Amino acid sequence: MICNSEEAMCIAGVFGGLESGSTETTTDIFLESAYFHPTWVRKTARRHGLNTDASFRFERGIDPNITLYCLKLAALMVKELAGGTVSSEIKDVCATPAADFMVNLSYDKVNTLIGKVIPTDKIKSIVLSLEMKITSETEEGLVLAVPPYRVDVQRDVDVIEDILRIYGYNNVEIPSTLKSSLTTKGEADKSNKLQNLIAEQLVGCGLNEILNNSLTRAAYYNELPTFPADNLVMLLNPLSADLNAMRQTLLFGGLESIAHNANRKNADLKFFEFGNCYYFNAEKKNAEKVLAPYSEDYHLGMWVTGKKVSGSWAHADENSSVYELKAYVENVLLRLGLNPQNLVIGNLADDVFASALSVNTRGGKRLAVFGVVTKKLLKAFDIDNEVYYADLNWKELMKAIKSVKVSYTELSKFPAVKRDLALLIDRSVTFAEIEKIAYDTEKKLLKEVSLFDVYEGKNLDAGKKSYAVSFLLQDENQTLNDKTIDKVMSKLIKNLEDKLGARLR
Repeated sequence: MICNSEEAMCIAGVFGGLESGSTETTTDIFLESAYFHPTWVRKTARRHGLNTDASFRFERGIDPNITLYCLKLAALMVKELAGGTVSSEIKDVCATPAADFMVNLSYDKVNTLIGKVIPTDKIKSIVLSLEMKITSETEEGLVLAVPPYRVDVQRDVDVIEDILRIYGYNNVEIPSTLKSSLTTKGEADKSNKLQNLIAEQLVGCGLNEILNNSLTRAAYYNELPTFPADNLVMLLNPLSADLNAMRQTLLFGGLESIAHNANRKNADLKFFEFGNCYYFNAEKKNAEKVLAPYSEDYHLGMWVTGKKVSGSWAHADENSSVYELKAYVENVLLRLGLNPQNLVIGNLADDVFASALSVNTRGGKRLAVFGVVTKKLLKAFDIDNEVYYADLNWKELMKAIKSVKVSYTELSKFPAVKRDLALLIDRSVTFAEIEKIAYDTEKKLLKEVSLFDVYEGKNLDAGKKSYAVSFLLQDENQTLNDKTIDKVMSKLIKNLEDKLGARLR
């Protein structure tokens, strides 16, 4: 700021004040010629949203040694054009003039970057014509003194750029062959390979990949305990209020994409996105480690909304559901070698989901969450249809699969046998409980348990429901006989009756 003894008058190098200008009645003028640092001017102009002729000039750099000459020129113009009179001496408060930029220029680097051997006499002629001084010279190169007004020339590569510009791009012939160094194949990035594998799988399931901006609107995170606004990585010089923070979740970018498509009559959507999420933790601030409070995690997000089947002659219209999204999540886990049966799946209370489930390792590490997005969030994005969202922590998934060992077994030569049971159970009983009891009862012959029908209605006792469950049995060494099959099924029925109170219908 430029101030008098009482108040601020101007923003230095950016904007003048009302009292610092001249009018038709002005008779006395105080002239000042100053140099302002380009970086400070640029930051100040951005911070206040000002783009003036002064800031345009100063933020690109000027010659700091020309201020006295400019002051004399301005005084002369006032005197000659407006009939003024110079009434005081010039006061120069510059302690020391700006020194030249010293640059070491190597002939080899000039020839390497330009791609052609330029005679040393030609190089010296060009730099001298650009008002650079040669302070010393050796067989390997030159030491140059670049005048302060060339603020864009402070490194050897800047000088080489000027040499090429004067020498002429058209004088550098394009070689008939290209030279390159041999590179050895590095260690394969397993994570990237698996990402491509999962992306292909999701595309095969009908999802479209999207790529949203990592910059987002900080206002999205107001009053969200799951993603506190205090944990946002804020931008110092945001271009707009819509892009003033780094995202903590992929959710909002996907909702923006859904709203954009829905406004264009495309409401049946299935998206997925891989991307980083960014976090700030004030408790980890460290004076020695500036980046300690900041962290980022790689995530996979999936969105499903609209109709699953629409406008088909073969099928009636069918809305998408959270179970469709659940199948996509399970398929991703299975493709990575993680069996959902070996993971901990439970209900999740979350302010971005109306209802949701979490998928954790037995050690408590969260791998994924998925559920129904709240109406409050959908209303904020003007989305009418329900949206189902899943978030998978890719970093934790990569850690979890490190312990997964892939083994191969020969396909059985003996046929499998399927048996079905219609079980009458309490409404509070889940299929997962039935499945667990079945596998605990018969670990050798039981290969698969599946639910193919659920009935709740007439002819059933109050508080009861009917599950139709299929059991697949197979022996790797011999063909199963009726006696063995009946024995296994009897054990299954007994344990289901004892532990769940189930009855056969």
